[in-house]
Amino acid sequence: MRATTIHAPFDMRVADVPDPVIKQSTDVVVRVVRACICGSDLWAYRGESARQPGQRIGHEFLGLVEEVGADVRDFRTGDLVVAPFVWSDGSCEYCAEGLHTSCPNGGFWGSVGSDGGQGEAVRVPYADGTLVKLPAEAASDDHLLTALLALSDVMGTGHHAALGAGVRKGGTVAVVGDGAVGLCGVLAAKRLGAERIIALGRHTARTDIARTFGATDVVAERGEAAEAAVRELTGGQGAHAVIEAVGTEQSMRTAVNITRDGGSIGYVGVPHGSGTGLDLSVMFDRNIALRGGVAPVRAYIPELLPDVLDGTIDPSPVFDLTVDLDGVPGGYRAMDERTALKVLVKP
Repeated sequence: MRATTIHAPFDMRVADVPDPVIKQSTDVVVRVVRACICGSDLWAYRGESARQPGQRIGHEFLGLVEEVGADVRDFRTGDLVVAPFVWSDGSCEYCAEGLHTSCPNGGFWGSVGSDGGQGEAVRVPYADGTLVKLPAEAASDDHLLTALLALSDVMGTGHHAALGAGVRKGGTVAVVGDGAVGLCGVLAAKRLGAERIIALGRHTARTDIARTFGATDVVAERGEAAEAAVRELTGGQGAHAVIEAVGTEQSMRTAVNITRDGGSIGYVGVPHGSGTGLDLSVMFDRNIALRGGVAPVRAYIPELLPDVLDGTIDPSPVFDLTVDLDGVPGGYRAMDERTALKVLVKP
């Protein structure tokens, strides 16, 4: 089969690789119908996260089950399924608690020795604990498939951030970051009943999506100017709940400084840089809570899936460029140059 491989910074190639096969009786093989490029993939693309030459990449996909291991109970050949961005056994204590990302038998797609989502097919370990079945009729609905793909990562991650931030009905939320996760954080906050949602972002195409998703205000400034703008919008107090979806020192500092005393920050931006921007004494004095981390999206898919299916939420607008497999290297360039928000891949 063909799959995306990374060889060096800015060197993405679509290469012939071995077809995936059943290795354990709990595996299935999924033929990929939709995949995408994640903002976190750019850290490998830019050389800021180490990868071995020829390593696979991509952790978001949905597709059709093509082969089934002997001990798989819940899936049959031909089932349409979505995969969260990590696999998990579904039977350990962490999985039972809804923290599938800490499963001792889990792993990330595209890690050394595993298939990546940006290819024609993927071997899925622990299929029963990992995959979620989708309605068969969705396979013929192009728009719905795109919306459902967001459940593999960005929609669940935005939801995780909203929960960590303590978004509540009638509350005020500020969202730091106008990438796909930040925008899905806006959508998640709206779904949870937030009355006022302030989106921080400088790119009009992105903040227009934020408004479509439920943002009531947009702040285009950065740094101290952004903090002042949010405080002006909130009567000088700041937001009850703040979603941090970037992961830089500056974004975290901004998040702390726009949080209302007694409020919470839900952080899901992958941390990168030399520091976090956190001053624990400030957080202590102002009773600010910090919750978040790697989103256990497998725990959230059953809750979010019905709302995507009936149109209550539609995260599909975050995908603004579509490529085939040969177009994936160009898709990385487009996201790196910020001419694309999130690239949809149709193998």
